[in-house]
Amino acid sequence: MIVRRFYDDKLAQASWLVGCGASGEALVVDPNRDIDQYLRAAEEEGVRITHVTETHIHADFVSGSRELASRTGAQLYLSGEGGPDWSYGYAEAAGAVLVRDGDTFNVGNVSIRVMHTPGHTPEHIVFIVTDGAAADLPMGVLTGDFVFVGDVGRPDLLERAAGFAGTMEAGARDLYRSLQRFRSELPDFVQLWPGHGAGSACGKALGAVPQSTLGYEKLFNIGLAEQDEATFIRTILAGQPEPPKYFAEMKRINRDGPRVLGGFRLPPRQPEHAVESLIERGAVVVDTRPAAAFGAGHIPGTINIPHNRSFTTWAGWLVPYDREFYLIIDGSSAASVESAVRDLAMIGLDRIAGWFDTGVIDAWRAQGRQTGSIPSVDLGHVENVLQDGSAHVIDVRGSAEWEAGHLPGVPNIPVGYLADRLDEIPRDRPVVLHCQTGGRSAIAASVLKANGISNVVNYAGGFAEWRASRRPVERATDAVEATA
Repeated sequence: MIVRRFYDDKLAQASWLVGCGASGEALVVDPNRDIDQYLRAAEEEGVRITHVTETHIHADFVSGSRELASRTGAQLYLSGEGGPDWSYGYAEAAGAVLVRDGDTFNVGNVSIRVMHTPGHTPEHIVFIVTDGAAADLPMGVLTGDFVFVGDVGRPDLLERAAGFAGTMEAGARDLYRSLQRFRSELPDFVQLWPGHGAGSACGKALGAVPQSTLGYEKLFNIGLAEQDEATFIRTILAGQPEPPKYFAEMKRINRDGPRVLGGFRLPPRQPEHAVESLIERGAVVVDTRPAAAFGAGHIPGTINIPHNRSFTTWAGWLVPYDREFYLIIDGSSAASVESAVRDLAMIGLDRIAGWFDTGVIDAWRAQGRQTGSIPSVDLGHVENVLQDGSAHVIDVRGSAEWEAGHLPGVPNIPVGYLADRLDEIPRDRPVVLHCQTGGRSAIAASVLKANGISNVVNYAGGFAEWRASRRPVERATDAVEATA
């Protein structure tokens, strides 16, 4: 039996190839849109992709299952669980086989058994893998977003990301029952091969280790260790991070049928003079340079999403899906442009109308135009303005982070919601933004500047520096107790 893991750092997403060397057949589970990586791996292993499947209708990336099956001629398997609201709209047209709890199929000598595991989503399934050439007991489980290393899938996403009101607690109860069944029916030695790792918004405490065992997770994973249902529900729903806005869009795309790309296509490079008219027309222009470079000088009206490990996440929060947009990116290497296009396509942001090289900023200056800047301030400055009220300080971290500890009296507006809550930002005083260590607050400052709030500075040291310096910290429970 062959097992290979593919991992996308920006999505914190894992997909898997399970093959049979004897028959030359292979199954790919939870593929993303970059399907060439699976084709290369199959060739390297001397197998052909004959089966393609996924554990559920994904919310955090565009599925590559449809395109991979189409490209290879593989049989597509999709969940038939969850009821009509959670049916794949393209299943019949794609010739997919709908699988349900207890169904099995073979990939050469490898046996795959389906287990329905609702909770994260109603249609979620996992795949129990047995190497039939060597054993009659399962070796591992492809768990998708059901069980991770150190965590379990979120039952709140349907309500918080996809808008299905009143489903959080019911989802948590389903998840509890699914986990109880899972831990009772499978041996402790079985390996767990999850669909996400540390950094994913599909959980709140995912481990960075690529795989684990059921026995280990029973001891140290709260989702599998907790045996009281009420405690489980309360614990699993508490402290979950805000789901990125693009999750709802991903659900729709993956349910109705992702568009077949046929490869990632580069948009045209734009002439430098074109940026001015685009900004005047209100076009979205994303400057992908590092935050320090953007803060030192940028074209007014652009927003900053550095092309780093968090690029995909923040693009999903801040870039619209319903219109074209443009990038400013270092074009000295074609690979950097290709990488950005790929990253955006992974979450369905395909409407890149064009890109500008970073030299467009120098050209802007050379024509005598004013550039924008985002000054940084230090801890002492923040301490002073909190005392004298001369500036408005905003914490742009997630709400769970803010509740766990924040600067005294400082309100919370997570960076992804800033553009929707501009009316809460005062215009009569400077605005000081901070996050944990300065990365998110730099993005947030660019969002405010692009929306006409010009007097903005970034406290780059953030909450980490504030706490390390032993300055006073307030918690959400402190405020509740003070007003009780």
